[in-house]
Amino acid sequence: MSKRLVVIGGVAAGMSAAAKAKRTDPELEVIAFEKSHYVSYGACGLPYYLAGWIDDVEKLVARTPEKFKQQGVTALVRHEVVEVDYEGRRVKVANLNEGREFWQPFDHLVISTGARPLLPRIDGIHQPGVFTLRQLEDGQALLSALHRSRRAVIVGAGYVGLEVAEAFRARGKQVTIVELAERVMPAADPEVSAIVREELSRNGVQVVTGTEVESFTGLSRVQAVQTSAFEIPADLVLLATGIRPNVKLATSIGVQTGPTGAIAVDEQLRTNLEGVWAAGDVAESTHLITGNPYWMPLGDVANKHGRTAGTVIGGGRASFKGVVGSSITKIFDLAVALTGLGESAAKEAGFDAKSVWIKSADRAHYYPEPHPFYVKLVYEAASGRLLGAQMVGHRNDALRIDVIAALLHRGGTIEDLRALDLAYAPPFSPVWDPLLVAANQAR
Repeated sequence: MSKRLVVIGGVAAGMSAAAKAKRTDPELEVIAFEKSHYVSYGACGLPYYLAGWIDDVEKLVARTPEKFKQQGVTALVRHEVVEVDYEGRRVKVANLNEGREFWQPFDHLVISTGARPLLPRIDGIHQPGVFTLRQLEDGQALLSALHRSRRAVIVGAGYVGLEVAEAFRARGKQVTIVELAERVMPAADPEVSAIVREELSRNGVQVVTGTEVESFTGLSRVQAVQTSAFEIPADLVLLATGIRPNVKLATSIGVQTGPTGAIAVDEQLRTNLEGVWAAGDVAESTHLITGNPYWMPLGDVANKHGRTAGTVIGGGRASFKGVVGSSITKIFDLAVALTGLGESAAKEAGFDAKSVWIKSADRAHYYPEPHPFYVKLVYEAASGRLLGAQMVGHRNDALRIDVIAALLHRGGTIEDLRALDLAYAPPFSPVWDPLLVAANQAR
């Protein structure tokens, strides 16, 4: 008798697990339930949809339920799993379009319920005109409101807040960012944050840091944001205050979470319950520098989680060893990239960490339009082992971060970086690549 895989959540991790399991074991019956209107989409593209650079939200959809059906995978949208009967090996599913519920048996279960917005306790937070941005439907609603707005306030200066600030400015809106921390992009080290703030100001974004939002005021919809210091007029508010793993359904059946608050899994993405896997933004990874559980809610990690779980469920062999925390984001004309540990994070983790911070250029000085390129390397003082890096460059130049990420995966040192034979031509790099300049400085 063929077995059945049920997947809860049909975005990056869930549909990767479903498709890979079916390819690995064609006899496996695979059913995925997704409560939104879409499966297999790139939510990371939403800021660029809001900016108008992507003219149709449907372009963010990688595969439709019809495409999955051709592969033998049943993907049902507007179907929410509301209960799991682990002992009975079945899930209760609410058909949101028809208003009915039914039970679906399973042999294997993948929990890929993603993450939910972290909503601070602010008076007026639920009134019209206050938005979050996680799903495609959120982007559609936000864009509709944006067309009718002139003044936008973004609460939170992390990745999403900064990317959406650029999108709102591209639409010609007045934009103010309010951040509780003392600097923008708190995940980066202070040198990087300072450059990012300058870029925001240069592009007309008002930045307020070290300030708490106390309430959203208005009559029929939001009209102002009241902070601890002053009031900011607003026609629209985006809450970019972070996300948390959506573990409620999982913990209701005894699935264990780890120290990050996400679901604890092994290298095959198994949970503590037999036959139950977790993947994507709801699950932990291992940080390869510290060896500790780590939560990194990014689409590429989610896809790798799903692919690993699907392979194992289908009877194949696969493992996901972990991450080094690599990320990159576009902020107007800048690209900001991070990998590994920042300087303070490295010291907090117990490393005797040192760092260098250099300013170079992204191409030969005589080639037209060179741009500044900044590199920070963090490394262990005695051994020279690389612990992390942060870079700020122009557009694609910050993809140099991948060189450091690759070395981090192999325990590379400053000497290993200095020895690399990096590509050189005047349009792409100075004769001494900025990474080599930083490595020489560190040595």
